[in-house]
Amino acid sequence: KLQPAYGADVLRLWVASVDYSGDVCIGDNIIKQTFESYRKLRNTARYLIGNLADFVPEGREGSNAVPYEELPSIDKWMLGRLSATLNEVNEASDDFLFNPATQALLRFASADLSNFYLDVAKDRMYISALDDPRRRSCQTVLHAILEGFSKSVAPILPHMAEDIWQNLPYEADTKSVFEGGFPTQLTEFAEHEEETWTFIRNLRDDINKLLEGARNDKMVGASLDAACYVYAPDEKARELLNSLDGDRGLVFPPEKLNGVDELRTILMLSQVNLVDSEADVASACEEQYIATSGTLSGCVVGVKKADGEKCARCWFYGEQLGADLGLEHTDICQRCNHAIGEWEKVKGTKFVKAVPEPEAVEPVAK
Repeated sequence: KLQPAYGADVLRLWVASVDYSGDVCIGDNIIKQTFESYRKLRNTARYLIGNLADFVPEGREGSNAVPYEELPSIDKWMLGRLSATLNEVNEASDDFLFNPATQALLRFASADLSNFYLDVAKDRMYISALDDPRRRSCQTVLHAILEGFSKSVAPILPHMAEDIWQNLPYEADTKSVFEGGFPTQLTEFAEHEEETWTFIRNLRDDINKLLEGARNDKMVGASLDAACYVYAPDEKARELLNSLDGDRGLVFPPEKLNGVDELRTILMLSQVNLVDSEADVASACEEQYIATSGTLSGCVVGVKKADGEKCARCWFYGEQLGADLGLEHTDICQRCNHAIGEWEKVKGTKFVKAVPEPEAVEPVAK
């Protein structure tokens, strides 16, 4: 009674995650660590479910799913990672190698989803207009991940998997997660531009390390408070970065790229400046916020405070907000003005900005 009621799934996860070819240890700390892994998987599923409330899957009336051919590059890459993980889990489970299967699921949930794709997806899911293609394409991928994740985790965590299935925000094909078999259709996505997205993730890690120092020094808070300067000595890397260099401002519709496969939204920075030399980075950023060697990407990177004004809705900094463009909502960018306009059309009502209530003032004792 003195111990937390972790439940059967946590015990099953511990059994599946240990290497039974050697001595197996168990104790309070080990079970507590296993519970943290369990919670990571459960929170990932909650995020996926919460962002599919208005999504209608392919094959159903009124579907708003996006065909694979029309998906942005990052979404095709994510589906490739999903298929690779599901195949790894399936093959390991067939050979009764539950430890590699469990580690593959945890690695996918942590490294590929939480630390990268789901973090980048927040701008698309929360800021875009309801039917914006960049939002619907993301939901298409989240739907595939949710179904693949719940099916692959079911043999190890049956209670969690069934809980997910019974709370799907759309009508499922089967009543139970254990009906319908393994989702073989989700194992057939090919790897997509793996080298490109590995490089971009390494660059993101390089910049995030610098941002930690900037946060400690109170120069920035959130990553969107910052701008970065990048110099790539390698010609191939320069060409890749240039191909992902989007619009300078938050314009709608996007002019240069698709609004998804661009450095600013992938790196979650207000401005990304690609420069021609290491000296250009040094002249723009303070020395303590520059990495010239030992970077994962091989680039010279630096960070500084973003220029311009902060959009009150998406928090990106830009040179022009609604007031500068003559738009209805003066303190937000053009993209957010469009999103609110689309919301008003769908809901048939006028958006009214909430006015915060004044803080209560404590009476002064006399």
